[in-house]
Amino acid sequence: MLEVRGLSKIFGGLRAVDGASLDVAEGSIAGLIGPNGAGKTTLFAALTGFVVPDQGAIGFRGRDITGLPPHVICRRGMVRTFQVTQPFAHLSVRDNIMVGAYLHTPDRAVAAERAEAIARQVGMGELLERTASGLTVAGRKRLELARALATQPKLLLLDEVMAGLNPSEIDELIPVIRAIRGSGVTVFLIEHVMQAVMSLAERVYVLSYGRIIAQGSPQEVAADPKVIEAYLGRGAAQRLAGSLHA
Repeated sequence: MLEVRGLSKIFGGLRAVDGASLDVAEGSIAGLIGPNGAGKTTLFAALTGFVVPDQGAIGFRGRDITGLPPHVICRRGMVRTFQVTQPFAHLSVRDNIMVGAYLHTPDRAVAAERAEAIARQVGMGELLERTASGLTVAGRKRLELARALATQPKLLLLDEVMAGLNPSEIDELIPVIRAIRGSGVTVFLIEHVMQAVMSLAERVYVLSYGRIIAQGSPQEVAADPKVIEAYLGRGAAQRLAGSLHA
């Protein structure tokens, strides 16, 4: 579904993304991990049109989308969430989700119906009339997810959707993401909550200093010496290996 070849993005003298290549298969959940500052969010921004890559090519569903603007890429079926949630604070949950639904319909009633269905899908069915400014961190994360889903994506890019959540909130969100994939949406996620990404993703890519340094199954990545040195550390790698084996 997504094919990235030799993608680079340079800011001044910094190669934020350096020749990255990866594939995300339709119907899968793929993960992107790496240290802070590795270039993960810049890579997502390049894939979704928020920055224009300096080199490389991006193919989505068999078509070249390199350098297209975000709204065009979104209409073609790829959308992202953001690390820092920015809902329309004074609008209701329903109206926030409707903003995404308006991509495909000008009809308010249709958009509202779509918003209600998505709110139920992400566990916000009882919060439709709540003002976005009154949501918890976990609520805002779910709202960000819902607004992206309202655009009817084929591929959903999640940028640290679990950041700032406590362990119980993470446990509640993991099955929501699995259910999104079950509904026919492919998922590609950046995540620092390692046990979550390892339990969700079938294939994991590791980015360090803008380069893909490893890829494979969660088990393969957790055991890779380059990943242990650059990101996980030996203790974390051993804990992950134990949990995956269990």
